Amino acid sequence: MKNLFEYSDILHSPIEAFSCCSDSFSMPVKSHWHYFTEVLYLQEGSLLVSCNDSVYHIKPGSFILFPPQTVHALAADQDRPFRYFCIKFNLNRIQLTGSYLPNLSFAFHKIATMTYPSLLFTQEDLSELNLHDFFVTLEREALEKKYGYDAYIYSLFSTLFLRLLRIWHCQGICFNPESISESEEQSMQDILVYLDRHSQENINIEALAHKYNMSYSYFAKLFLKHYGQSCKQYIEFIRLNKVENLLLFTDYDLNYIAAETGFADCSHLIRTFKKRYQITPRQFRQKHQTTVSSSLPAKLG
Repeated sequence: MKNLFEYSDILHSPIEAFSCCSDSFSMPVKSHWHYFTEVLYLQEGSLLVSCNDSVYHIKPGSFILFPPQTVHALAADQDRPFRYFCIKFNLNRIQLTGSYLPNLSFAFHKIATMTYPSLLFTQEDLSELNLHDFFVTLEREALEKKYGYDAYIYSLFSTLFLRLLRIWHCQGICFNPESISESEEQSMQDILVYLDRHSQENINIEALAHKYNMSYSYFAKLFLKHYGQSCKQYIEFIRLNKVENLLLFTDYDLNYIAAETGFADCSHLIRTFKKRYQITPRQFRQKHQTTVSSSLPAKLG
């Protein structure tokens, strides 16, 4: 079973930028996650984007923010042509001054675990900033790679993210980070990769905590604080994302998909899937049949 984790070399490639259009890029983009922060600015057409458990309909002139370690996917809105600019970068390169300002990684982790506010922003949300000119500048800098381009791009994002923090602060969101050691931060990142690679197995969470030198109670508290859900809920979330990919991009039957993604049996998969999506896996596949590739692997058996 393919993992959802998308490797990125944040040490040697701190910025990755590219443009995509319907003439040269095929949709959909399967569910995945990475340690980079990603920003997608839609220039033409419309897209349907999922991030964790939320679905967004993106229109031209707006952008969506994917915080690190959030599972996200993209799909075209019917057969309409589209064009967007995407940039991925290492959020840790941006250090805001001011003792009252939060660490951006912490702030984005917190926002990603909340059902509100939205990760989608329009020109109306940032009236003092011309989003079109902002992203045109970003795209040009990333393409031309002139002397100091990376520092300039990070300075632009510092300005943008300060505006986002101001919006969230005005909405009453408080960022008072609890301290977490560097080793614990690394452990929490390693745990996500482990869960992704072993999600089809029967994972003993207490044993997992001991593997990373934590008591079960401390591990459970730390995981909930860091990711906004329990480890058990997160494992189910990862499994369902892999189920969704198999439903969309293969014609494997439900018995095989259940076994491949870690569910006890087909009935367990159907119950869990329906609880989250409000439709059965079969109905989900039929609803999105047009997104399934014509070159599917042959059915098993």
